[in-house]
Formats: sequence, C-alpha cells, structure tokens
Amino acid sequence: MSDVATKRKQFRALLAGQDCLVPASIYDPLSVRGAQELGYELAFMAGSVASLAILGAPDLVIITLSELVEQARRIARATTLPFFLDADHGFGNALSVMRTVQELESAGLAGLTIEDTALPVGFDQKGGAPHSLAEGLGKMKAALYARQDPDFVIIGRSGSAASTGIEDCLTRVAAYQDAGVDAIFLSGLKTREEVEVVAKICRVPLLLGAVPASLRDPKLLASMGVRGLITGHRPHAAAVRATYEILRDARAGVLGKAPEEEGQLMDRLSHKDEYAALRKQFLTTQGVAKPERT
Repeated sequence: MSDVATKRKQFRALLAGQDCLVPASIYDPLSVRGAQELGYELAFMAGSVASLAILGAPDLVIITLSELVEQARRIARATTLPFFLDADHGFGNALSVMRTVQELESAGLAGLTIEDTALPVGFDQKGGAPHSLAEGLGKMKAALYARQDPDFVIIGRSGSAASTGIEDCLTRVAAYQDAGVDAIFLSGLKTREEVEVVAKICRVPLLLGAVPASLRDPKLLASMGVRGLITGHRPHAAAVRATYEILRDARAGVLGKAPEEEGQLMDRLSHKDEYAALRKQFLTTQGVAKPERT
C-alpha cells in the first residue's frame, strides 16, 4: 500500500491536472480494489451510498460520524488509490465539522467534501435549502482550521444553484475559495452556460455532480475547466440487485455456477495469494528456522 501522504499528494496532483476525472463510485474494500485493478486514478464514496451500504437506509443523514469513519478507514487501508468521500454537512455545526475533519483525516483519507446544505431536514422543512452564507463560510473555515496535514484536501460543496439560484451559488463559490478551500464541488448545475459562468470565477479545481446527460462528457467539461465529475452510484445498486437475483434464483432451486467458477475475481480482490504466503510464513513450521545444535 502506498502511504497516506503519497495518496494525498497524488490527489492534489490529479486536481491540478488538465483532465476531468471520473472517480470510481465505491462503498467497501472489495469495490475499491476492483476500481484499482481497472485502472481508476481516484475513488469516491457518496453520502447516499454510505448510508445504504452501512445502514440500509436512504440518504437522510441518519448515519453517525463514527459509522462513517469506520467504513472509511476500512476502505482507505485496502487500496493504493487516493480516496475521498462526501462528509455531508459535517454532522452538525462548525465545531462538529472540526471533529469530522479530524476523524476522517486520521482514518487515512485523501480528502473530503463539506457542504453548506441545512441537514438533516428539520420539522416541516423542504430538503435542499442551504445554510446562510455566514454559517456555510464558518464551516469551511472550521474545516481548514481543523486539519493537521496541509495536503489533506478540503472541498467546499454547495447545491445552492438548484435551490437558491446561480447568483447565490457564485457568491458562495467566491467566499469559499477566498476562505482557502482546496476545491469546489457543485451539484445541480443544469446548463453549459451555468458551468461556464462558475468556471470563469473559480480559481481552484472545480468538481461537478448531479448534472444532466448533456453535461456528462468529461472531455467537454475538461475544456471548460472542470476537473472532476461525480457520476451516479450504479456500482452499489448493481451489487445489491445481483445479490438479490442470485438469492431469488437459489430460493427457487436454480443454483447457477459452481463457486469455483466465480472465485477468481474474489480471490484477486481479497488478496488470497498474499494471505496464503503469510500463513505459510507465520502459521507453519516452514517459516520457522530450526535451532542449530551446539
């Protein structure tokens, strides 16, 4: 495994490049190893995917920080890829954001996003509304203050374009980058014109998510100054569906392939050969030197 410092420098180098990267959407150690084997440069876990994978619950921010940190730690230690995640609203106010940054940084991540959406949704309240600019800015400053490693990437996230409009979004982008965030992640931009106007004022790397099909072209986005595109979460949904269908078929008496026919991929991703070598070295007499007789 590459060390954490190397992963963080790699992440920064990727953000500083000219391409628009599409990070692998992952959710556990095996999925991130699959992404690594397939040649992805970067891995990302969305908050919605974390909630589904850990709790089996929708994205209502009922997951706790400790649950997220433990899953993140397992993923980070399983891969050489730079790995970052969606830390939602930081699990509370600006002081909670500080704790979130400290815990996830110590878990070995390359970075995280902190958003300015008012979460979780309160009583009789619609979702998607942002904090006031002052509170959002306080969270970004708190995140930056809390990190220990200056290479740990803090990404300011906002969905304000879709809720309060493009002008408010531009105001927030300007304020967050002036505060010192390393990148901006925006969701909900709908048109090429909106992307262009944001990219024009963005002095830090720009990442996008929840964009329409017409904007899901990494080459087009790269030409507009976008450095990352967060796509849908199909890998996790596909894994859930495949498991369900195999269980359904087995329940009906259709058992499919023998386990050995499906084991090669699992053996690779679980590092079976490496563990076999470790067993031989430490759990058998073959790995123990015989004492010399005097």
